[in-house]
Amino acid sequence: MSIGKRIKKRRKELGLTQVKLSELVGIAQQSLQKIENDSTKNPRNIQALADALDCSPEFLQFGVGELDNAEVTKTVTNKLPLISWVQAGAWSDISEVSPVEAERFLCPVNCSEQSFVLRVQGISMEPKFNDGDLIFVDPEAECIHGSYVVARLDDDNQATFKQLIIEGNQKFLKAANPNWPEQLIPINGNCTLVGKVIFTGKSL
Repeated sequence: MSIGKRIKKRRKELGLTQVKLSELVGIAQQSLQKIENDSTKNPRNIQALADALDCSPEFLQFGVGELDNAEVTKTVTNKLPLISWVQAGAWSDISEVSPVEAERFLCPVNCSEQSFVLRVQGISMEPKFNDGDLIFVDPEAECIHGSYVVARLDDDNQATFKQLIIEGNQKFLKAANPNWPEQLIPINGNCTLVGKVIFTGKSL
């Protein structure tokens, strides 16, 4: 979904007309119309739009989805580092990674100080998560059946992104893509759960 479509959807959710929203933002109705129909791809007044629509700029820009009923709010305080998948695999040993110089993204939901951001690679989690999407991972959040998790196979320091399936005493990592060849990876002591995906930002 584009920025324009997200703005239009959010405007309708709040019961606002184009005229009313344009007044709140301080722009002409024609300008808002161009934003909503995608003629204007990168609106300069994204903060004013977010304030008027009672959401975060990241929600409008990235098409942020909601996971685990986390609410999108405009009160954003956490700036999380974007790290590599190899770094995520070593995240339990914080001395092996150096996120100080990393690009940072605002996380619109509550999370621990150890949280980080990864950019989805590949198509194993389509259609729910696409290549290029941002996932926000919290190592201290509880991983339960159905959670989307980042895990590290102990034989390989690189992390993987899958859905956690728990059936009785058995645990599996499941690909969301029904056409992915390896649908279920059994967890039998050869895997460490790095963290739970608490939020996702869609690629533009």
